[in-house]
Amino acid sequence: MSGVASTRVDRWLWAVRVFKTRSAAAAACRAGHVRVRGERAKPATSVAVGDEVVVRGVDRSRPERILEVRRLLEKRVGASLAAEAVVDRSPAPLPRELFAVPVRERGSGRPTKRERREIQRLRGY
Repeated sequence: MSGVASTRVDRWLWAVRVFKTRSAAAAACRAGHVRVRGERAKPATSVAVGDEVVVRGVDRSRPERILEVRRLLEKRVGASLAAEAVVDRSPAPLPRELFAVPVRERGSGRPTKRERREIQRLRGY
């Protein structure tokens, strides 16, 4: 499992369960959401033990995940083995209150322009 010196970043992100599929990991790389050693990563970018991988946009509660490669994996493994292969240095998740949608009274009609802007701001658009 760890006999290799480096592996592809999309394969590693899939193996440590950051993404559900390898194609989703590759799509995130192509979209510019993955950085390896501070530089934008393509799906075939090599990662080695000790590298820092930054992933944006995986989860709304964590806008950015900062991961350190502790062990290289080529195949998807169980959750306990995946947890041993990565050190998560991400900041704490944002509180759920930030994602709350304002409650309007039933039957109060359509939202005003101001209310629409507030809803969009809360949802992060």
